[in-house]
Amino acid sequence: MLDNAEYVEQAYLFDLVRERIAVGTPMQELLAQLRHELLATTRLPMAIEYMLTELRHSGLMGDAMSRLGHYFSSFQTFLIRESERETGRFSIHLALQVLQADAKLRADYTARLESIDTAGNLGESFQVVPRGGVLTADGMAQRARSGFFFFQFEVLSRNRLGYDAGLTAMSSDPIYNADWAKWLLNLRANVGLVDLADLLFLASDEYRRRLSAEGLDLEGKGPFLFGEKEGRIALANRRKDPVYLFGAMQRHLGYPPVPRPVHVETDRDTIPAMLRRIERLESRIKLMEQEQRQEFDLSKFYKKPDMD
Repeated sequence: MLDNAEYVEQAYLFDLVRERIAVGTPMQELLAQLRHELLATTRLPMAIEYMLTELRHSGLMGDAMSRLGHYFSSFQTFLIRESERETGRFSIHLALQVLQADAKLRADYTARLESIDTAGNLGESFQVVPRGGVLTADGMAQRARSGFFFFQFEVLSRNRLGYDAGLTAMSSDPIYNADWAKWLLNLRANVGLVDLADLLFLASDEYRRRLSAEGLDLEGKGPFLFGEKEGRIALANRRKDPVYLFGAMQRHLGYPPVPRPVHVETDRDTIPAMLRRIERLESRIKLMEQEQRQEFDLSKFYKKPDMD
């Protein structure tokens, strides 16, 4: 993971690009302007310099980010590449919104990491733990990885980006450890065939607790990546629409809502415009019929002279 300042600046960059690209500014010109607005003590301006060079050669931002794998995560690169596909429906505006939320999530996680003391406990500003107690670094990492997974997986689901390539990109993200990476790669073969809630429950501490309470052997089970709360939520949402599962996880884990495309309603203005055009066509046809019957009178269009 990068430093907290890097992700703060990334979120700021993606937000500015999203706002200014809407007015039609070319990406090369836009990045050349924004590199001067970013914090010079971070490595983001240098990354933009390299991206500008690649953009001039290939014209694709995804290729430039893929060559900066030590700075941009594989999931960030995956989102940009999907937005640049000619046959895709994932727009660059929506991709930048997702990248901004993703960078804010990473900034929050790294801020928590930087507050960990020598004993492995979080700083006071981050110790928000239900039922009291102290949130340790391991507990924080488990909750953070769960939040990252649900956020990224919901992005794939809502935008139909493809689970195979998407989960592969997620497995290479530095937020996940080796157990998570292996589970994500195995998930590619099960998603769509097995209920997602069942898969989450079988990989949760709630399932391990129930096995231990019944005296059953844990060998061959797991890995147990999610907490007890996530397991109970998954169990409560079995055989239901995954939208309810994502909504419950977002409420209880506190990760940012996934940006959604805004559908602009054009029918509201289309019908009145068509009615006006039909009225003009009817008036023109009426005038043409009068002219053919030699009944067209231009005198009614004459303007009377002013008597003054």
